[in-house]
Amino acid sequence: MNAWIIFTLLIVLMLTGMPISISLGLTVLSFLFFMTNVPIEAVALKLFTGIEKFEIMAIPFFILAGNFLTHGGVARRMINFATAMVGHHYGGLGLAGVLACALFAAVSGSSPATVVAIGSIILPAMVAQGFPNRFGAGVITTSGALGILIPPSIVMVMYAVSTNTSVGQLFMAGVVPGLVLATMLGLVTWYKAWRNDYPRMPKASWVERLRTFRESAWGLLLIVVVIGGIYTGIFTPTEAAAMSAVYAFVVAVFIYKDMTLKQVPKVLLDSANMSAMLLYIITNAVLFSFLMTSENIPQAMAGWIIEKNLSIWIFLLVVNILLLLAGNVMEPSSIVLIMAPILFPVAVKLGIDPVHFGILITVNMEVGMCHPPVGLNLYVASGITKMGITELTVAVWPWLLTMLVFLVMVTYWPPLSLALPKMLGMM
Repeated sequence: MNAWIIFTLLIVLMLTGMPISISLGLTVLSFLFFMTNVPIEAVALKLFTGIEKFEIMAIPFFILAGNFLTHGGVARRMINFATAMVGHHYGGLGLAGVLACALFAAVSGSSPATVVAIGSIILPAMVAQGFPNRFGAGVITTSGALGILIPPSIVMVMYAVSTNTSVGQLFMAGVVPGLVLATMLGLVTWYKAWRNDYPRMPKASWVERLRTFRESAWGLLLIVVVIGGIYTGIFTPTEAAAMSAVYAFVVAVFIYKDMTLKQVPKVLLDSANMSAMLLYIITNAVLFSFLMTSENIPQAMAGWIIEKNLSIWIFLLVVNILLLLAGNVMEPSSIVLIMAPILFPVAVKLGIDPVHFGILITVNMEVGMCHPPVGLNLYVASGITKMGITELTVAVWPWLLTMLVFLVMVTYWPPLSLALPKMLGMM
């Protein structure tokens, strides 16, 4: 009964247009004050201890690193390198967009940042070369979603904070699925370009490829710094985030010199604004998780599923449907922070690996970024292409369908996520 009251109140508040973070907070406080005897001191203590986790510090650092890279010329150099490598195939610039998104995703940790950084440069070039606007928008909108699957990933950090799962294991588990999805999106791009005979670029010489690689090497080296540092144990994921922010600052200001010292305060302020927004959501989600646990809702769900003898196959199907439906009304950070603490205990009781479950949730968040009504990538791409959301939704459909096929693969084939961390001895 209490579960119905809590979720009804949350949905009603959200339907009024209230921000999700405030809806969460009001739901918790209203229920605690009017329907329980929990002292206010316990709420204040939970607020303080809930965001005291060391892993949360990774979020503002990765946001800062991504902003430095977005403004610091790294994206342009990655696009040049990607174009030199794959531009001569059918849909050359489209394939270069997929590869550039995958590379930038590996240094930014953010999906919208990837769409902005890569899309604002490559989409006008694609239109100028004769590609339909819809084709370019479809490629970049969906490929930009790689930003939350290929590590480092802010969404993975949030899942780790919500469920006490290892951030390092999640990062390593995201590498192979990220590469597989990038390949699948690239194949769809190539097939559509081949079928419609879209433009190809002249094949770049190895000298040209080497030159573009050397120019982009400082940005690409950040991948080695973050992933290599975590794997070798030189630093934790949170320390890797701090290192990436410092490294991105040095590369943008002193090596590439595409950003002046005068621009740094604005980047810092933008990063602080985004970090504050996410941390506020986290704070209210921690309270919501506390309420769920105190009312034994996750435990009751787990008991009901076990009592009904629902198979793991059915449970994972229900989880995917729930998360895809949630993606229609909420953005990824809120979904992870609300749903993960509820679904995670059930998954663990059924014997599902926490890391595999985290990758499954992350891929669902990717899909949610690319479909209406609240798909962030759609709105970012709309701002770049000046296309309406309806037209963009039609444009992304072939790639979105591919992502759904990939979601099924990740859901029911755990080795896709777990093979690499196991091989590296992290599990």
